[in-house]
Amino acid sequence: MTRPRPSIGPALAGAFDLSALKQPPPPPPGAATPSEVTGAVQVTEANLEAEVLVRSGEVPVVVLLWTPRSEASVRLGEDLGALVQADGGTWSLAMVNVDTTPRVAQMFGVQAVPTVVALAGGQPISSFQGPQPADQLRQWIDSLISATAGKLSGVPEQPEQADPELEQARSYLDEGDFDAALSAYEAILAAKPNHTEATGAVRQIRFLQRATTHAVDAPAVADAAPADVEAAFAAADVEILQQNVEAAFDRLIALIKRTAGDERTAARTRLIELFDLFDAADPEVLAARRKLANTLY
Repeated sequence: MTRPRPSIGPALAGAFDLSALKQPPPPPPGAATPSEVTGAVQVTEANLEAEVLVRSGEVPVVVLLWTPRSEASVRLGEDLGALVQADGGTWSLAMVNVDTTPRVAQMFGVQAVPTVVALAGGQPISSFQGPQPADQLRQWIDSLISATAGKLSGVPEQPEQADPELEQARSYLDEGDFDAALSAYEAILAAKPNHTEATGAVRQIRFLQRATTHAVDAPAVADAAPADVEAAFAAADVEILQQNVEAAFDRLIALIKRTAGDERTAARTRLIELFDLFDAADPEVLAARRKLANTLY
């Protein structure tokens, strides 16, 4: 696939000849250092693959090859740093100090600094040498983003913004205030009927409100009175609370087998409600559904 090649010029204007850098003297006092450009990744041989090649599979990576002894390099780095911060992660800025990482500079075949090379999908797609006006840099960056739109894996998803109503509902639940939590989640559902977390939370809270009113010996009571449907319901609730899920399901399936009419319908309805407290793919739920199907059909 041939990608559009954004251009900027004039080439080599104001470039700093690398042939003079074979034995670079120390930078003068006050010279800029790579760490002074906010928003840039400082490239070394160790992180070249991850920060440039791999990263360019997600978003365009603009590589600035520079030296702190070139004022044009410093200014260009500052201008690119301002742009990458303003663009919020739609592209990445990587800086290569040719004085300290000459082998990386050689990999790019650079003859003068500053040189800028843009990569996407691990391949160079555009480059220029020398300083450029800020408005031309802006246009060049925009053209890079446009040329690679939809062709890379994309910017990692940003964390979802906190929902204050949801946070409040969670807080009530964490505090054990079931009534307040239920009201808060029901208010969310009123505004967003398909809200997944609120739907699940309402089911869980209603179950907890009911189940925590039963005596802990409810299973023993139900075993002693097998014809008592309400006792079986209470026992199944307590067994769920005690993490004895299979026993709760089996209890209600056995109840369905030995009842008929309204009692059987009520038992089946209660079992389905308990299924809904769990992930539909939970192995215990799947096994119980198979047993229920065998009982009904």
